[in-house]
Amino acid sequence: MASKNGAGSVASDFEGKTSMDPSYRPEKGTDLEYKDKSRVLVLYTGGTIGMRIHDGVYTPEPNFLVNELRKLSIFHDQEYVVKHSTPEPNFLVNELRKLSISHDQEGMNSPLCMPLSKEKAYVVYCVYEYEPLLDSCNMTMDDWARIASDIKTYYEGFDGFVILHGTDTMAYTASALSFMFENLGKPIILTGSQIPIFETRSDGRDNLLGALIMAGNSKIPEVMILFNNKLLRGNRSTKFNSSSFDAFHSPNFPPLAVLETEIHVHRDKIFPSNTTQECTLYTDLCPSVGILRLFPTITTAMVRQFLAPPLKGMVLESYGAGNAPDSREDLMQVFSEARERGVLLLNITQCHRGSVSPGYATGQALTVAGVIPGSDMTPEAALTKLAFVIGREDWSSEDKKKKLSQNLRGELGGFMWY
Repeated sequence: MASKNGAGSVASDFEGKTSMDPSYRPEKGTDLEYKDKSRVLVLYTGGTIGMRIHDGVYTPEPNFLVNELRKLSIFHDQEYVVKHSTPEPNFLVNELRKLSISHDQEGMNSPLCMPLSKEKAYVVYCVYEYEPLLDSCNMTMDDWARIASDIKTYYEGFDGFVILHGTDTMAYTASALSFMFENLGKPIILTGSQIPIFETRSDGRDNLLGALIMAGNSKIPEVMILFNNKLLRGNRSTKFNSSSFDAFHSPNFPPLAVLETEIHVHRDKIFPSNTTQECTLYTDLCPSVGILRLFPTITTAMVRQFLAPPLKGMVLESYGAGNAPDSREDLMQVFSEARERGVLLLNITQCHRGSVSPGYATGQALTVAGVIPGSDMTPEAALTKLAFVIGREDWSSEDKKKKLSQNLRGELGGFMWY
């Protein structure tokens, strides 16, 4: 079940203080009318989007993002806020106090409000800045748990959530969060940028605007990535390009929405969630997992060493449609030995697009050795799913094997979509 929150998280800042009151709603006549307004919590974990140049390189800049967003009319309608202000604290600050969210930060104490959209709706949002801000290369499973725990703690108080995140490991975080939340009923959208948002040229402005709009209005109950005007299922996404604004692809599944002159939401592609049940969070991920990519002449000794304890699960990136050298009985024997020790082995393709298929004898050899077919999962989804499944102590060994082949959060199946 859910593990303890990491030090410095939103939740841990207020541990032991006034409990959340999920039934609270602002009264009429307060600062901003509650009708036709959606509330979004932005968790700013770090990444290029909020960086500045120091000594010729991009570095995180604490206490910078929110103040700069206030200066941009596309992100904050100060005139509307002033026009509708009262001597009393505005409604969202009151609500934050009820929710026990720390409002010592500027972005929490004084929420921002996007300009009125053509749909006559406002998105009011708060930004909580993590300390320290992280380059996503430094993200760990503990950070995933911290983000998930903060969202769960304030789940009832907001209509959607945006996570500002570095691009390098964004797909890993999105995949992990998708498995950690069960019966998710609200949008969780990760975004970032290739160029900092306050540079003259930046993809960050459109990415953040799109994420706020979709988090506040789409009601898509999934963990997603918004990049370059495409809303992708998080556990179907992978970073495809290190320099293009079109940095993320969903190779085996179509976008859930495309933001053009109109916003086109593909409702038939949304993964069904049991929103009649309470949203549940599981943060106990197993860290003893890894990815091994097959290559010609890989040695048995190398594979055996990789599979040695404390490893509990391995994603095998095999050739083509899930193939491996069936003439290598020594290699198949190593996989069989690992399976007998209880190591879970999951087979995915090295190809950017496609799926593991049982149609070749070289693929059947892996299945016989106990390697579980992983369909068309991305490496990021396969690894985080493996960590999630192994971490579920309430599931038996047989249950875990079955779960790896099942479509838990829309992470596998249907790669022939075009």
